[in-house]
Amino acid sequence: MSSELEKDVERERLAAENSELCRQIDELSRRVAELEALLKKLGRASPTPRLDQAYSLKAEEQRQAVVEAGGKKRRPRQKSSRRGRIATQEKLDRAERIEIVLPQGFAREDCELLRRRPAWRIESGRAMLVAYEIYRGPQGQVPKVPGLLSRCEFGLEILLTLAHQTQIVGLSIDKVLAELQYFWGLTLSKSQADALLSRLAREWHVEFDQLCQLLAVSAVVHTDETSWSIHSVWTFLSESARLLIFGCHKDAATLATLLPKETFGGVLVSDDAAVYRGFSQAQKCWAHLLRKAIKLTLLQPQSTRYRTFLDGLLALYREACRAAADQRLGAEGRQRRIDQLELQLCDLCEARVADATPPASSVERDFFNLAHELVRLMAANELFTFVRVPDVPGTNNESERTLRNPARNRRTDQTSRSVRGARRRTILTSVLESLRTRLPVFDLRSVQAEVSDWFQSGLSCFGRMLQKLGLPALDHSPLDDLVPLVNST
Repeated sequence: MSSELEKDVERERLAAENSELCRQIDELSRRVAELEALLKKLGRASPTPRLDQAYSLKAEEQRQAVVEAGGKKRRPRQKSSRRGRIATQEKLDRAERIEIVLPQGFAREDCELLRRRPAWRIESGRAMLVAYEIYRGPQGQVPKVPGLLSRCEFGLEILLTLAHQTQIVGLSIDKVLAELQYFWGLTLSKSQADALLSRLAREWHVEFDQLCQLLAVSAVVHTDETSWSIHSVWTFLSESARLLIFGCHKDAATLATLLPKETFGGVLVSDDAAVYRGFSQAQKCWAHLLRKAIKLTLLQPQSTRYRTFLDGLLALYREACRAAADQRLGAEGRQRRIDQLELQLCDLCEARVADATPPASSVERDFFNLAHELVRLMAANELFTFVRVPDVPGTNNESERTLRNPARNRRTDQTSRSVRGARRRTILTSVLESLRTRLPVFDLRSVQAEVSDWFQSGLSCFGRMLQKLGLPALDHSPLDDLVPLVNST
């Protein structure tokens, strides 16, 4: 009896749920029909009405201003925040001190005030705004402000710091700006820093051309390049110039621009790349050759043949270094030592060179190529030049060390992405690295004093060297051939 009663209750509950679901279905169907009719009436347009004006916080403030004005549209009051450039007079009013600039040899009462010029300088370890009062002499002499470029509101020490930290140290502009703010309290925008770097590169363009001339008449030139085929970095180091060419092509045209084979009479220290062949005097890098021999022993450490060859080649190089450092030897004595070294090298490579058997493995092929390369370089008198000329080193390690940082910057994507950026970096890096070899102490104070003298006298230390050599100024800049602007986009 109880089971029948439970079934009746369950049937009544299901019937009630069914009737409720039917009612909901009817209501939803009616709503769908209404929406379809509305959509058809709107012509299948978006049901969301489009506003006549774009909604934003600023637009809403303008609408509220119209309502408050009684329906009359009026322009909202501008905020008091300042935008744009600061007027020169306001900068002069903010200056912490005034400095008078007079022509040399004249008193203030004999001169006439020409203009007042504000500039940011670094004094006592902090940034300071200085107002310069520039006076014109009786005959119209206009003096130059020491340490300040024309039409520039930042001292030379700021430009040199930007150039050194970004081009030599390899920091990004953002990090350098943070350093300037932290150490000196100087606030610069990224666009200002970029403009200052470009300005310094334009000022140093003449010095870069002078370095190219000094390189072409150098006695010894070290050169090396990165492994990238295009947009490569090529370095040229000599006793008077250090050039780093960014964004250039690694071809004979680039090399001929800086070191034409017809006129360059010095010794070229390089690796055995094909582009470096054909010079009258050359020294191939022994470090590259020894590394190839070391590679053979690492690939097959159980081979006594490769180990014997490496030991013999290393002993031969050490003996050549001792002969090069022996100051008791004259020209004839050095030539005799070279003849002895060449005989020892022939004995070391004779077995592999005389064997015409094709290499059976990739390691044996490397050994075959190395032995023939040594014999070929010996026949071209490019292995023991450093014994004949003591000032020439036997390796090209200095160029490789110079290229280390640019190669790392390439891996971390901190390279110039445009032709203009590559040209700017080429000029700034080359001039700063060349100054490193010229100055007894390479720091900000010494570089600033040297460069300030350039702008005051109109002639750099590189220009003075060219005058001593009797070389005229170039009519055409080599940079236009190395990194031409016509390829920029």
